Amino acid sequence: DHPVGPLAELFLYLAARSDLVQTVIAPALAEGRVVISDRFALSTEAYQMAGRGLDPVVVKVGNEAATQGLQPDLTLILDLAPELGQARQIAGGKLQDRLDRESLEFHRRVMNYYLAVQGSGVRHLDARLPPDQLLQAAWGEVRRAAPEHFQSAVG
Repeated sequence: DHPVGPLAELFLYLAARSDLVQTVIAPALAEGRVVISDRFALSTEAYQMAGRGLDPVVVKVGNEAATQGLQPDLTLILDLAPELGQARQIAGGKLQDRLDRESLEFHRRVMNYYLAVQGSGVRHLDARLPPDQLLQAAWGEVRRAAPEHFQSAVG
């Protein structure tokens, strides 16, 4: 319930990301391990730039510093209208955090940012699919991106 301004929120996320990269991600990659993360720098761009309206230069420079320049080989974006996402959270009994409680317009800006993201290694998945089908689609993309690691993986 403590009010946090948009810039302070950005710095908190960047500090957490920097710590995660330094203590978990970079060491795992140095060992040749595969790292799967549910969020990374793109989520900061979507929420802090599109959602909060922060200066893209500030967010991108901060992300670059926090991630030490690491870029994911594969980014899966689960495309889902915010109304449906919120309904699922409520139906599932998820406790709503500060971001969850933001306006529908905020979540539409975030969604539109994600929808516009394209590029090598970016895959959009239809999150309206039943959970088992969405999981299979996600694992299919992971296996295609790194067959040497997941050739025999069962989804």
